[in-house]
Amino acid sequence: MPTIGYAPGAFDMFHIGHLNILQRASEECDHLVAGVVTDDVLLKVKGRKPVIPFEERLEIVRNIRCVAEAITDQYEDKFRMWERLRFDVLFKGSDWRGTARADALERKLSAVGARIRYFSYTTHTSSTLLRRRISLPSPSVLGELEPGPT
Repeated sequence: MPTIGYAPGAFDMFHIGHLNILQRASEECDHLVAGVVTDDVLLKVKGRKPVIPFEERLEIVRNIRCVAEAITDQYEDKFRMWERLRFDVLFKGSDWRGTARADALERKLSAVGARIRYFSYTTHTSSTLLRRRISLPSPSVLGELEPGPT
């Protein structure tokens, strides 16, 4: 029986950390489904809207070679996605491990024979870091704003 993997995420400002998780996940299952969370879910969970609109994020993930299927994830509770997909393994970054939500989900999934597989978080790149970097003026802009010699 093929192993179905599920990798949920915002995939906002798609970067190497996202690609790393998806590639590693695809190596550990026969059929990788990537769930792209809606703008509303992201707003509820992280308290902010994404930079990239949902439909564009879904289309980007849908076109990643290692992803067999990209779908809409409209649930905060990933067990609801298990009820829909009946996946064998949920893939998440290690930054999620040990949180109250992760622990509760591990218990629920274990009861139905599924599990969570954590991958090391890509520390040098994240959507949060990219958002911070983009919000800072670039050196060339700073140079243009500073008064020159008179």
